[in-house]
Amino acid sequence: MSQPYVLVLYYSRNGATRALARQIARGVEEAGLEARLRTVPSVSPNSEASEPAVPETGAVYCTESDLANCAGLALGSPTRFGNMAAPMKHFIDSTSSLWLSGALIDKPASVFSSSASLHGGQETTLMTMMLPLLHHGMVLAGLPYSADELLDTQTGGTPYGVTHVSGRAENHVLDANETALAQQQGRRLGQLAKALLHKEAS
Repeated sequence: MSQPYVLVLYYSRNGATRALARQIARGVEEAGLEARLRTVPSVSPNSEASEPAVPETGAVYCTESDLANCAGLALGSPTRFGNMAAPMKHFIDSTSSLWLSGALIDKPASVFSSSASLHGGQETTLMTMMLPLLHHGMVLAGLPYSADELLDTQTGGTPYGVTHVSGRAENHVLDANETALAQQQGRRLGQLAKALLHKEAS
């Protein structure tokens, strides 16, 4: 039997969402679970796959099996007009077989995002990413205010999930607050996944 893992699934064009994903993965592993980093391919304007089967760099593409067998899910996307990016939406829209089988019911999930500007639609992006997860029966875990950085951050961070502001040139690196929040979100998700796995086993 394979070891349980939390799937950290993201789409990132310029690296900001990928940076958050890596910090969330670090938090998951601090909680004692494997973090499996996966991404999705870009799509063409007519929504056909337009990328090679294996990406040249970074995380490999997510499979249905990666998603079906995870113990928890962190879902991340850059903001596109207050919504998730088309490649992530395209992937999520392809998961109806998992919805039919109930494969994700009662598994914990969280969301994260990045945008170029501070008020660029981060919170609506997070909330729209939550909707398909609710349809899948997942248990949503936000970022509670026990994370002090939520009150200190001047850039990214919300109770709905960690965020990052990449700037007009999209070259801002994660600051200390964003990094800490991402790691805390990952730890919380990992702890919840472990607790639910333990409950199932007992």
